[in-house]
Amino acid sequence: MGGPNLEVFKFGLYLFVPVVALLHFGDPQWYHNHVLPYKEQLFPRGDKTHMLLPTDQAAVKAELARIKAEKLARKQERDQATQEHQQSQPDVSSRTSRGWSRSWW
Repeated sequence: MGGPNLEVFKFGLYLFVPVVALLHFGDPQWYHNHVLPYKEQLFPRGDKTHMLLPTDQAAVKAELARIKAEKLARKQERDQATQEHQQSQPDVSSRTSRGWSRSWW
């Protein structure tokens, strides 16, 4: 097969990769630069989270209705903005597109 040189190389690689990974990812500066900012994105601070959760069924339904109303309002605003954008665009349906390959012939 590969011989003893290949086995020595594989053994060295098996030892080298984890040690280098531990040295690189275990560096406190790397942790501070790469992990902590992402951690704050995933888990916001306590003052930015909603702590008072509804506990009874009526409060849950009221909160759900409020969330649905907010989503519906955002959707209507988005639809209105797209309609205004479409109205401001010139009518291109009358022109036919020949495509990029047809323009060369």
